[in-house]
Amino acid sequence: TERKKLHTAPVGQVFRLRPFHVLVATGGGYAGYRKYEDYKLEQLEKRGIEVPVKLASEWEVALYKSVPTRLLSRAWGRLNQVELPTWLRKPVYSLYIWTFGVNMKEAAVEDLHHYRNLSEFFRRKLKPQARPVCCVHSVISPSDGKILNFGQVKNCEVEQVKGVTYSLESFLGPRISTEEMHFSQAPAGNSFQQQLVTKEGNELYHCVIYLAPGDYHCFHSPTDWTVSHRRHFPGSLMSVNPGVARWIKELFCHNERVVLTGDWKHGFFSLTAVGATNVGSIRIYFDQDLHTNSPSYSKGSYNDFSFISNNNKEGIPMRKGEHLGEFNLGSTIVLIFEAPKDFKFNLKAGQKIRFGEALGSL
Repeated sequence: TERKKLHTAPVGQVFRLRPFHVLVATGGGYAGYRKYEDYKLEQLEKRGIEVPVKLASEWEVALYKSVPTRLLSRAWGRLNQVELPTWLRKPVYSLYIWTFGVNMKEAAVEDLHHYRNLSEFFRRKLKPQARPVCCVHSVISPSDGKILNFGQVKNCEVEQVKGVTYSLESFLGPRISTEEMHFSQAPAGNSFQQQLVTKEGNELYHCVIYLAPGDYHCFHSPTDWTVSHRRHFPGSLMSVNPGVARWIKELFCHNERVVLTGDWKHGFFSLTAVGATNVGSIRIYFDQDLHTNSPSYSKGSYNDFSFISNNNKEGIPMRKGEHLGEFNLGSTIVLIFEAPKDFKFNLKAGQKIRFGEALGSL
């Protein structure tokens, strides 16, 4: 009897189900199911069939968030840093190129053996002539990607895709003190949106750009502006592809993101880099103190950093087209800015765009 117990006890421990394992298995399976649903929606869109909006319920969002995407993204980041043997580089990168349609003819270095690991390949530089910067229009695309939505901000709500919105204040966080911003005091207003508009007669505009895994992973300054403040929101790392953005309301408010705010010649200007699954690392070149997807930060909080100090009262000046930051994989860029009422976007929802091409102008 004692011998039997010695043999059966470890087996019982192996097959004992724990809540964490159940959550991971259930959440992972549901995430896979959602990926399949997203694929079907994409096929319908390609055929020109309009897909009705169907938002996720609270329990569906909770189930999706139970997947340890932050932990998985950190593991993916470490895997990306592993140096590949020279003989393995071309087969691995060629598979990625074929899967996501990467155009290596635009890369500054086309030889696949040059990239020691996946991280270097994701962050490959382009040939200088591959992305000419538009000089005519005042705002250009900061990255390659797909235009999900654009237009005026209305009723303090911003559309992440057509028919699905998120709160402007939840996304940007509380209004930054005007002492940290070197433009004039905003006129008093009843809404958060009115507080951001600093000049009479201006409107608030937005533009959402989705970067697919095969796109160029760096992002640049969309205009001439000055960055005064950085706000980092630790959060979830759910997928931000258009199918999920159509399914989860306020998806961008759930996910980890870095909000850069400042001003341009027409007033308030902001650029937000939104993290996603396997994109736990968001890098801003001039901000060495920023560390995203770190276990030391808890969800639901945010931390601020001002670039205006006693030694630097002007913030960080950025020129249109200048290198600003990078993702480790595809993700999303959100621009929110004020401009005069005659500002016009030169875009169509769903169109592909490349860094340097015009977004809009006066």
